[in-house]
Amino acid sequence: MFDFLRNHPFAVEAFFEYSLVLTYALPQQDLQPLIPECLRLDTFQDRWAFVALALVQTKALRPKGLPAFLGSDFFLMGYRIFVRYATPTGRHLRGLYILRSETDSTRMAMLGSVFTHYGFTATDIDQHEQEDRLQIRSQKSGVDILVNTHVSTGLPLPAHSPFPSWQQARRYAGPLPFTFSVDPHHRHVLIVEGLREQWHPKPVEVIRARVPLLQAAPFQHSQLASAFIIRQLPYWWKPGQRQPWNP
Repeated sequence: MFDFLRNHPFAVEAFFEYSLVLTYALPQQDLQPLIPECLRLDTFQDRWAFVALALVQTKALRPKGLPAFLGSDFFLMGYRIFVRYATPTGRHLRGLYILRSETDSTRMAMLGSVFTHYGFTATDIDQHEQEDRLQIRSQKSGVDILVNTHVSTGLPLPAHSPFPSWQQARRYAGPLPFTFSVDPHHRHVLIVEGLREQWHPKPVEVIRARVPLLQAAPFQHSQLASAFIIRQLPYWWKPGQRQPWNP
């Protein structure tokens, strides 16, 4: 009866205190079964596909236009695949397909389940930042991330990254302009467009990255490709657009 609420029916805005994104490369055949048939993987060198873990300290998430004090503050751990979609009108959109979303806010987990298709669940998340070290841990999810956020311009890419440069790696840093959800029963795609006022991600050094979900099948061949952080980012999303998928 209220399924329409999950179609992102109104514009939303928020402020990201920071967004740390760890991007992992996999052979494209490993990720292909995880996306709907109307989407295709956004690959690099026609070989590598990418899944990312975004760790986002979010402030004042609310319907656009409401005062910030009415918004929700929470931490998000989101798993997403980089994809492309061709619309029936011939547009080629680049964006994300959400696999799973975890938050430290029970309220946000409930609201996320009502208003999105992004698989929200609640978990424990502890974060600690001191000088140049940022640590994010979740006992329930098993995640343990430690990064150095103040690095020199000569920082090398992760050892097994397929990217030849940080500049090319940045294309897979996210968030991308579009997020896609798919209703296979009615064969519709929900497209949500996000907009940002600025975008200056900086590479970080990953000291430790334990991510159990990305170490188990079908992600067991994943290897860290890049890690970026961006701070103080205003962000908003347009209402979702639902359209028949392009066969």
